[in-house]
Amino acid sequence: MKLTIVRLTALSPQDKIDLEKIWPEYAPADLTLDESHRLYAARFNERLLGALRVTCNGTHGELDSLRVRELTRRRGVGKYLLEEAMRDNPQVSDWRMSAQGVEDNAVMTAFMLAMGFQAEADGWRR
Repeated sequence: MKLTIVRLTALSPQDKIDLEKIWPEYAPADLTLDESHRLYAARFNERLLGALRVTCNGTHGELDSLRVRELTRRRGVGKYLLEEAMRDNPQVSDWRMSAQGVEDNAVMTAFMLAMGFQAEADGWRR
């Protein structure tokens, strides 16, 4: 089976289990899913391997909590997640991601720079 990036509008019981592994600090029940608050996930063999939260407000998009499960890192999953979230929201021309809560700032900085973002004092912008 191939990796697919999906926008989740509702969470299945398995999605909730997988999201708890990706984001142990969040309770899936606390996630808001609507037109402004979007959740993108990387799915492989019916399991979520990574996720990204996106908040859209007109032409501004806020990226949050980009994380890929440790066993799956360094295989392009984060790149596919970010690319699909941005492609799926063509109305957004100003993208920003906060550094707050990032596990490894040096790794995330290298990743975001490779994805065409510029470093700012508190995160990244494109």
